[in-house]
Amino acid sequence: MAALSADRNTPRAEGDIRQGGLAATVLVYAGAIVMRNASGFLTKGQAATGLVGVGRAEERKTGGASAGDEPLKYRPGTYRFGNSASSDAITIAEIGDVCFVVDDQTVAKTDGGGTRSAAGFIDSVDAQGVWVRFDEAMLVSHLAGLASPA
Repeated sequence: MAALSADRNTPRAEGDIRQGGLAATVLVYAGAIVMRNASGFLTKGQAATGLVGVGRAEERKTGGASAGDEPLKYRPGTYRFGNSASSDAITIAEIGDVCFVVDDQTVAKTDGGGTRSAAGFIDSVDAQGVWVRFDEAMLVSHLAGLASPA
């Protein structure tokens, strides 16, 4: 594409609700943690590797027979989810760190010995749970930086 020589009406995405293809046959509840799998499809939060947190489900939806048959609406942002227990519970000392998905409504401070994927960044902690900031691009960039040699 050549450089502009006149004004351009450049399209932009409106709103903060996003949509993506849902993994096959998975049931996602409204309000659940939503993750993207290695194939690019959305799935519910779960203890698994190869996933990355993208936000909160805006609707209850079950994936079709094939991945991508059904779209799922989700929203990035900051949401409160349940805190893990015992030595994996998140405290205010972890604010700013990455947290990891235990299930579709719970996060933990560790990757569970390499069995959990990153959810997002810990924004705050209160008596009801952990406020998690979901920003897929920032999280992927952060994780890539951790994997790169110094």
